[in-house]
Amino acid sequence: MIAGTPVLDLDDVASLEAADSGGTLRSAASGGAQVRATAAAIGEGVLERLTDMRPRSLVVVTGTGRAARAAAILAAGLGDRAGLPIVTVTAIPQWIGPLDVVLVAGDDAGDPRLISAVDRALYRGAEVVVAAPDEGPLRAAAAGRAVMLPPRVRVLDHNRLLRFLAIGIAVLRAVDPPHIGPLTPDLDALADVLDTEALRDSPTNEVFHNPAKLLAARMPGRRLILTGDWPAATQVAAHAAEVMLAATGQITAAADLAQVVAAHTRISEAAGVGAPGYDPLFHDEQLDGPAPVQRVGLFVVSTDADQVVARRRLSLFDASSGLIDAELVNVESESGSGRNERPMDTAGQFGRAEAESRQGAGTSELERLAVLTLRLEMAAAYLHLLGCGPVASDRPAHYDGGHF
Repeated sequence: MIAGTPVLDLDDVASLEAADSGGTLRSAASGGAQVRATAAAIGEGVLERLTDMRPRSLVVVTGTGRAARAAAILAAGLGDRAGLPIVTVTAIPQWIGPLDVVLVAGDDAGDPRLISAVDRALYRGAEVVVAAPDEGPLRAAAAGRAVMLPPRVRVLDHNRLLRFLAIGIAVLRAVDPPHIGPLTPDLDALADVLDTEALRDSPTNEVFHNPAKLLAARMPGRRLILTGDWPAATQVAAHAAEVMLAATGQITAAADLAQVVAAHTRISEAAGVGAPGYDPLFHDEQLDGPAPVQRVGLFVVSTDADQVVARRRLSLFDASSGLIDAELVNVESESGSGRNERPMDTAGQFGRAEAESRQGAGTSELERLAVLTLRLEMAAAYLHLLGCGPVASDRPAHYDGGHF
């Protein structure tokens, strides 16, 4: 099969590799490399000036791109347990001063908001960390006075969240070690975990032993809703919806789980509006043709090791006449629907034993969120390949790493 033609079989490794001329899978699998590159920068001592500082607050100023979503995940996941306020803004507040640490994060070194934030924060005497390309007007604004953490691994635009997440973790661990240290993973260890997940999700693994492929196989032909069972997981779901749009053009809704539960009747009615009297129990697609409905796939991102509560909430969708397929997306098992099914082992016996041992070791919620982020990005990459069209004549024959 030549590159650019639709890939219909996720287990056809040769076709997947041929179709992925744009390096979508490689970019999505580079989360561990981004985190490890950040860890290397931290190991070089770039954040030493923050050690023992004990600031009044950490202010995260974000521009466009994945930085804002990473900041929202950090605030939702750690904000209530940190020893200092984590403030996410798009511009420097008036009260910033020498007692504060300012993290300026974004993808565009020419963004006026980021340049202004760096300039004003330095003028007010705050310690400034810049997670953006070290070039152009932003480099001039920092002028050697701010800590620079430029990207070291080239990936596609929508696959940069894990780098910003790693930088946020590193800064928080530097300024608030007593509270943040036990809640966050070591960056090198997190990179290893992400690389392990990327290997599980690689094209060479079959669908039923590949969590990302399994997700991708369940999504086509449905209207998708992504949600989470707590605020930080909801932010990961929203990120996944944005990645789906960027990578595949798939319009995906992202909402809080409580909102989805409250609207389940409306969702079911909208899904079956074109098929009065349709009963999935008596419909055979082999004989009757495609179902005359627009089924909905509801995917709930969860980091809770105890799945009972989440599955109880998903059981509400059992009464949707088969129009809504509700499924739990978690680290331990890429489960089936909320319908009293035994969780499916997507990593084989080794993966199950590893998950159980890791669960017993007390993996952090932030680590689980990072793993699920990579898994969903890989699923989006597979969906991109499933729906890829003719290759544009100006597309490079080999992946050049994308852009910073």
